[in-house]
Amino acid sequence: MTHLLDLLENGTSPYHAVEWESCFLEQGGFRELDFKKPFVLEAGGRYYVKPYPSALFAFAVGSEFISACERGDSKVKAAMAHTDFPCFKIKSNPEYTTKSYMQVNVEPYGGMLKNTWFDRPLGAAGKVVLVSEDIYSPKTMLFDSKEPLFIIPSLAPHMDREADRKKEYDMQRELQPIAGMLREPCEKEEFLMRYLAQKLKVKKEDILAFDLYLYNMDKPEAVGLNREFLSAARIDNLASVAALSEAVKTADLRESLVMAASFDNEEIGSRSKQGADSMLLPLLLDKIEEGLKAGGAVGTWNIRDAFLRGFLLSVDGAHALHPNYAAKSDPTNEVFLGKGPVIKTSASQRYLSDSESTAILKQLCRKKDISCQIQVNRSGMPGGQTLGPIAASYLPMQGADVGLPMLAMHSARELAACGDYEELVKFVAGLFEEL
Repeated sequence: MTHLLDLLENGTSPYHAVEWESCFLEQGGFRELDFKKPFVLEAGGRYYVKPYPSALFAFAVGSEFISACERGDSKVKAAMAHTDFPCFKIKSNPEYTTKSYMQVNVEPYGGMLKNTWFDRPLGAAGKVVLVSEDIYSPKTMLFDSKEPLFIIPSLAPHMDREADRKKEYDMQRELQPIAGMLREPCEKEEFLMRYLAQKLKVKKEDILAFDLYLYNMDKPEAVGLNREFLSAARIDNLASVAALSEAVKTADLRESLVMAASFDNEEIGSRSKQGADSMLLPLLLDKIEEGLKAGGAVGTWNIRDAFLRGFLLSVDGAHALHPNYAAKSDPTNEVFLGKGPVIKTSASQRYLSDSESTAILKQLCRKKDISCQIQVNRSGMPGGQTLGPIAASYLPMQGADVGLPMLAMHSARELAACGDYEELVKFVAGLFEEL
């Protein structure tokens, strides 16, 4: 649980989440690889690679994986999650003033629950790109304000009697944050750029571009009479990222290769170079095979065969039954906080699970004494699609969708059960172990 809390506090952008998890993996003996160079890998080795700053892949090679490949019974077991979460992204040329208020121009990223972002302390985090000697290799610096820079104040009900019934907001007009009050006319121009330059100790004119996001600075807290709930920002989907890292770090392997894959941009469709709807994962598999053969594992074996014999786990948040909206859940497949991870199924194939993969996971849970639940969306409420069906479309292998049951998904502050996270780590670790 400590690792999850650390990631929730420090993973204030996808870039920061990847950096934090990279340090965690290094402490566990994983060695970083350069994605743009050939790999040289060994059986028994533990590695991680950051193809792009917001994507992270950690994998461990079993000591007997190569001999199992040659026999034709090796397996690649992979679990995937995503590093991004709904929030606001700061636009280019963001500074403007309204009367005497200094504001920044933002746009929504992902399907956020908009009204939950009002009246919260908001920091800014992401990456800033600077001038460099080689124009094709600009310098990149991570930035986290570590302090509340912005706030989006709500409108008092005295000024809008329909405010408490409002469902839709004009993003460009009603959800633009305040950064301060204008004291001098000279402060009006590029006040955010001046702030960034000061904090990064660079020249303002050297800042060429940035990917900066607003994040909720509220701290994670245990809540409830028995403190069994976790209330925090970014549970979806950093809880899955944390669970994957914990599981791959402790994986005890022999004949398998296990992988924890954390993609970016799931909240906006995954169609990016660092997203799951790309050739990134197949390219990485090919590089792993080439790296093992460069390390001495010669032969005619193919790692994709081992992948097809393996299992793919897509790990993302799952909807728990809301006590105030019980009718929104399926009447015969109710999911509750505190009763373990969820296996997600869907007739429309929005989730990867089928009857065989569900049976595999239920047997795994019985063997490892792990609590689990089944989620099927209420008819007429399709829910969101996950990474699982996307990856399976180009790597057709057996797999399933699982997740941490949650309430208030996509809110600025979400709710889960502390015990469910521990069970999720056991779930992923159980899959990675030899069965």
